[in-house]
Amino acid sequence: MKLHLGSHKASENVKILYEPTRVQIATVRGPWVPKRKMMMAVSATQASDGGLSSNSSLLGPSLNVGGGSSLGSLSSSETESVSLDDVALESGVGVDYTALRDYLKEGEWRKAEDETRAKLIEAAGPDAQKRGWVYWSEVKSIPDADMRTLDTLWAAASGGKFGYRKQRELWVQSKRMWTKFFQKIKWVQGENNVYLKWPTEFIYSQDAVPGHLPLTNCLRGTRLFEAIMEHPAIAGAKKDASSAENTPSWLK
Repeated sequence: MKLHLGSHKASENVKILYEPTRVQIATVRGPWVPKRKMMMAVSATQASDGGLSSNSSLLGPSLNVGGGSSLGSLSSSETESVSLDDVALESGVGVDYTALRDYLKEGEWRKAEDETRAKLIEAAGPDAQKRGWVYWSEVKSIPDADMRTLDTLWAAASGGKFGYRKQRELWVQSKRMWTKFFQKIKWVQGENNVYLKWPTEFIYSQDAVPGHLPLTNCLRGTRLFEAIMEHPAIAGAKKDASSAENTPSWLK
């Protein structure tokens, strides 16, 4: 199966995180989704931006989801000398990041990928937990502390090579052009920019190029990835006093 994707410009219908019934870039452990659930739909509003295409069957995960850190404010390059044991496992919603830290410490990159996904869903609230994936519009409600913890753990484990802020750095260097960015982080290959096949072609080790991990679904558009890249904790944006350390509505 080969599908030519359009640009990765946002469209309102592209708002899934790790939806189990959609084809996506992801690391999974668990059963394959039935073929009838593997249909890929691409918005007709998307225009060409380098002609990304896919011949992959990249499935979503089987999940069992159950005040800012000083380290979290560091740039990705400054985390090169930070030990994982020094990262404060802070959360604005009571999420426990111990298992993620331990997986990264042990070099279990695949397990860390699963755990990162599960914790994003948990941090997004009960609606996301119930459906098993996160709408792109819910990313902004994930507390800064949680996004900083996730990112800083990945950066510390990789010497600044991986993490959301490293990905944002490379995305900005690519002038926010998704095709160029995906080429840089090695998520596509060949002259037609075909997405890598999951799981055999992704690299879950320090041998991967900078920004290769963690993975985010982009086969159906980049609205989600853009929301993560523009989250204040990742983009370094300042908040007004009324929205400081954003409290999700489900906690109010």
